[in-house]
Amino acid sequence: MKFIVSSSQLLRQLQVLGGVINSNNTLPILDNFLFEISENQLKVSASDLETTMTAVVAIESDSTGSIAISARLLLDTLKTFPDQPLTFKTEGDSIIEISSDQGKYDMAYFGGDEFPKSVSLESPSKTIVPSNVLATAISKTIFAAGNDDLRPVMSGVFFQFSTDNLTFVATDAHKLVKYTRTDVTADKTAEFIMPKKPLNLLKGVLGGQEDVVIEYNDANAKFTFENFVLICRLIDGKYPNYEAVIPKENPNKLTVDRASFQNSVRRVSIFSSKTTHQIRLKMAGTELNISAEDLDFSNKADERLSCDYQGDDMQIGFNSRFLSEMLSNLTSSEVLIEMSLPNRAGILTPIDGTDEGEKITMLVMPVMLNN
Repeated sequence: MKFIVSSSQLLRQLQVLGGVINSNNTLPILDNFLFEISENQLKVSASDLETTMTAVVAIESDSTGSIAISARLLLDTLKTFPDQPLTFKTEGDSIIEISSDQGKYDMAYFGGDEFPKSVSLESPSKTIVPSNVLATAISKTIFAAGNDDLRPVMSGVFFQFSTDNLTFVATDAHKLVKYTRTDVTADKTAEFIMPKKPLNLLKGVLGGQEDVVIEYNDANAKFTFENFVLICRLIDGKYPNYEAVIPKENPNKLTVDRASFQNSVRRVSIFSSKTTHQIRLKMAGTELNISAEDLDFSNKADERLSCDYQGDDMQIGFNSRFLSEMLSNLTSSEVLIEMSLPNRAGILTPIDGTDEGEKITMLVMPVMLNN
């Protein structure tokens, strides 16, 4: 078996696929990339049994066959080459020789038939989503997904497809993000929970103008775009009724400049308690007072911002990390924060800077203020 490939082109695809491979695999074969060659085309796959990702690279070859090559060794080698054609040639039973302008390198390979076969989806539903829409939906929601192994359904992003819109939701019970697109729809209603790892892989490669074909059934989802295919197992379980936790009546409305507010929250939070990260917002008329204190170390900070506030004077406490994360995931120049009571969730929405057909709702739970 012999083929010639551009070193930089191969490296670019392998670096994406490398994200699939776990550092401690139960099956040693999963430490390898699977190379499948046919008709001037190299198909490379990486898998951790839950997620399998495949990329296609153009090569010069009249061979066919499949082998598995050590991912770490190959990536470390390719990173050191300037862009040049490399020749891969199998020598004897289990050695593949790579020839470059600089020299020759031998590495062991395994038979491709040892590599686990990727899942084929039976009778899947199909939805087509523009790449940049999916990339935005993932990056706007994934940070809010939980990390609790005891509640696996909340450790992913909930995809809710209907004939009216596509909705993406993530929550860890302290914060929630709901991202809706009315300009993209599905043929029929469907919902499933995507794990974080494949979404992070997708986030890294999506963003162009091409379409992504999403196929899904009860157990798996498949994303096909450009020269990549990603298949992953879905999280099994029922997603919590997130609509029930979004307060509907919020008479107190605060409009504030996002960048100034974000900088204030960051600065003031340095002086907050290292266990609660609590900051206090005090609103009255056109003034927003942001304060924090750490009683253990006698640290204290207090800032004033001008704002537009409509409602009763109130004080509410938030975890500064959650607030900061949400503000940094928005791009608007101003944000609206709607509140009802100091013990009810606050709702953040961007006032401007959203695309046509795009709606973002962020919810953050308050923390009890110690007076």
